[in-house]
Amino acid sequence: MGPTRTEQKERTREEILASAVRRLRAYGIGGASVAEVMKGAGLTVGGFYAHFDSKDALVGAGLRSCMTQMRDVMRAHLGPGKGAEALAPLLRKYLSPGHRDHPEVGCPVPAVLSETPHAGEPVREAFKDEMEAHLQVLGEHLEGPPSRRRHAALATLALMYGGLSLARALRGTPLSEEVLAACREYARTALGGGR
Repeated sequence: MGPTRTEQKERTREEILASAVRRLRAYGIGGASVAEVMKGAGLTVGGFYAHFDSKDALVGAGLRSCMTQMRDVMRAHLGPGKGAEALAPLLRKYLSPGHRDHPEVGCPVPAVLSETPHAGEPVREAFKDEMEAHLQVLGEHLEGPPSRRRHAALATLALMYGGLSLARALRGTPLSEEVLAACREYARTALGGGR
């Protein structure tokens, strides 16, 4: 006996969402057009609205999905302890040549950052919610009172996202490698890791 109609619809929705996540990571919001997402899922555009109300609804769901996945990656790469010691493995992973060179399997934030302010409410709301969740994960591994931990988490995320974006823009040049190394070192020092 095959899947029920409801199960098949849910499976198709997940395939569309997975295609959207791949497109968001590699090409940003503009690259996650309904036509490209549906093509990536092996489906026709005509079936899109049976699963999502709009492109913004799809992108919002895609952002929630891939940023949740990135939180799992963050947790897996946070070391023991607090501060620089805890964040060093994450910074090495995030600000690495491998992450720079393979956006299709990495963090979506550098790819969507410049487009998010111009996107619809579902996208902006998803992005805000997921950023708050990222801040909480990092904040749990920092020292000090809650407001200090939040500020340090915000600054660290901004450094990570900005550093990776800049390194990707400079890919193929020695300056790209320098950006990654400088961001890792600066974050370590700023978080109390000394020299």
